[in-house]
Amino acid sequence: MKQYFKLFDLTQKVDYKTEVLSGVTVALALIPEAVAFAFMADLSPLTGLYAAFVMGLVTAILGGRPGMISGATGAIAVVIVALSQKFGVEYVLAAVILSGLIQVLAGFLKLGKFMRLVPHPVIFGFVNGLAFIIFSSQFKQFQDDAGNWLTGEPLYILLALVLGTMLIVWGLPKITKAVPSSLVAILVIFGIVVYFGIDTRTVGDVASIKGGFPPFHIPNIPLKWETLMIILPYSAIMAAVGLIESLLTLNIIDEITETRGRGNKEAVAQGTANILSGLFSGMGGCAMLGQSLINISNGARARLSGIVAAVMLLVFIMFGSSLIELVPMAALTGLMIMVAIGTFEWASLKTLNKMPKSDILVMVLVTLVTIILHNLALAVIVGVIIAALVFAWDNAKRIRARKSVDDEGVKHYEIYGPLFFGSVAAFNEKFDILNDPEEVIIDFQESRVVDMSAIEALNKITERYMKVGKKVHLKHLSPDCRRLLKNADKIIDVNVIEDPNYKLVVDKV
Repeated sequence: MKQYFKLFDLTQKVDYKTEVLSGVTVALALIPEAVAFAFMADLSPLTGLYAAFVMGLVTAILGGRPGMISGATGAIAVVIVALSQKFGVEYVLAAVILSGLIQVLAGFLKLGKFMRLVPHPVIFGFVNGLAFIIFSSQFKQFQDDAGNWLTGEPLYILLALVLGTMLIVWGLPKITKAVPSSLVAILVIFGIVVYFGIDTRTVGDVASIKGGFPPFHIPNIPLKWETLMIILPYSAIMAAVGLIESLLTLNIIDEITETRGRGNKEAVAQGTANILSGLFSGMGGCAMLGQSLINISNGARARLSGIVAAVMLLVFIMFGSSLIELVPMAALTGLMIMVAIGTFEWASLKTLNKMPKSDILVMVLVTLVTIILHNLALAVIVGVIIAALVFAWDNAKRIRARKSVDDEGVKHYEIYGPLFFGSVAAFNEKFDILNDPEEVIIDFQESRVVDMSAIEALNKITERYMKVGKKVHLKHLSPDCRRLLKNADKIIDVNVIEDPNYKLVVDKV
């Protein structure tokens, strides 16, 4: 248990100036994104800001990747928006708490290692689908309260402000990275709107974000089985999406810093943070790739930067809410469009002509499932399953048999490729039982008996030879293959005829 709750690595050198300055910068950049993601989930801006504070603080202290930033995210907003619209914020808070419990359980069960089973085409499809959802969710800002599309001057003003925001976010980093471009964009557009007295929708027009310390609040929902059945699907998806995005972010930061984070510890921290977020009126969240990259690029490597970011964010909430309410919604819309553009994996398009068709199929399928169903966890699961089936199919086609007859008239079948459920049919077609000599040797030096289907295939092939009075020897079975055969003895009558000369032959690999 101690490994999960060790707060600081005392051997790590901390550059306090870099950590504090980076934390303040990240806190300023978190504000517009947290507010925008809350709106995206059809929730009050404070639920996004509270989530950013709680998620950021808890994961900074307990997480498995120092320097990584967590908070309210678009991936989580996409999942909970339907729950929010149908049942309200109380059900969302309950679902966040339950998702946290699932994540904690996943961490203690050490399920983080299964992230290595997610292939890159699935990751590409996941982020591309998420980018499309974030982008399309901004369309409602171009509609009035009745749902009609804006026209005329209000539309032109909105477009000008959105494009201005996007231009600053895109262009400023090319000049300087001393301050977050998203923050500068918000301030510039805010200044233009105030100076010229432009009539446009602001954050305050949508909802008030005035607040204090996140209030402790137990979700007010009916404690019955029907309630659990309502929130459980959302909680499971949130838990899966949160862990996927957090562990993907952790892996990316590992590569940049050439260090190694602890995935299972991060899973426990993410779960703990979501539990507390739900109890303190937050919408929940996960690791934020963009903010984490800002923090790492600033030189932060320790937990202090994340702690400072969370604390400063709370300061802004408690004492700067009146200013935040004046921020134009157009600026947040432009920011979210740039987030979508940055989230999209453009490299996946550049490599389309270089990728195998199966990888392209998986990537496109995951993207479509994400966009159509808004279910990111299901999209990843479908992608992994399809990728696994493609892998099995490719390996099934690779099984081969080299045939030869030695001087004593014994026929040898040298098997190449794994013998498993997918390759059994091809394996059976390799043998000419009626025309083979009286003695046959099947050599598995370059093959493996992988599963029960393979054992049954061996059982049937030896039976067929025995029925015509011929003798079969299985040669060069590796120790793990022999264990499979032994374990299957009670289920399948494995007709293994082993020649004494081969009993001591060991696997070379």
